Amino acid sequence: MKYLFTTLTLSTIVLGSAQAASYQAVVPEKSAITFSYKQMGVAMDGKFRKFNAQVSLDTAKLDKAKGSIDIDLASIDTGSSEADQEVVGKSWFNVAAHPKASFVLKSLKSTGASQYEAMGQLTIKGQTRDITAPLKLSPQGALTGSFLLKRADFGIGEGMWAKFDVVANEITVHFNLNLK
Repeated sequence: MKYLFTTLTLSTIVLGSAQAASYQAVVPEKSAITFSYKQMGVAMDGKFRKFNAQVSLDTAKLDKAKGSIDIDLASIDTGSSEADQEVVGKSWFNVAAHPKASFVLKSLKSTGASQYEAMGQLTIKGQTRDITAPLKLSPQGALTGSFLLKRADFGIGEGMWAKFDVVANEITVHFNLNLK
């Protein structure tokens, strides 16, 4: 009897985790968008304090998935108020002309158990580029992933900042979206 109970319990756990899940919103206060880069060869981290994300995801119907993220670029936190003021200026994000960065999901496909690949378009400073990001979805609804962007592709860091000797061209964007 104990063996039967254990088998049924394990079967329920395995089958339960394979079932489809549906999410219709992002909980912003439990979510984060951060980034990492190198400045003069030293690893640095930062985050965006304000963003708005929309999602409609049914893991059984990935072809119907929809999602978008709008990031308030003025909400950047590099860990230095001086740097925060610099990067919102014309040479970097130019928030006066382009106050937000946007990502729009174009397609989502499964790459394994609770793992996906998101393909979409990222727009920063009026420049739109296709990006692909690997995602993981936890049973609790945490959607996590990251992608690499090259700041030169979006005109981030112009003029004296266009070289990559002080601030590297590669920036890794990390996201942790709590879905419900």
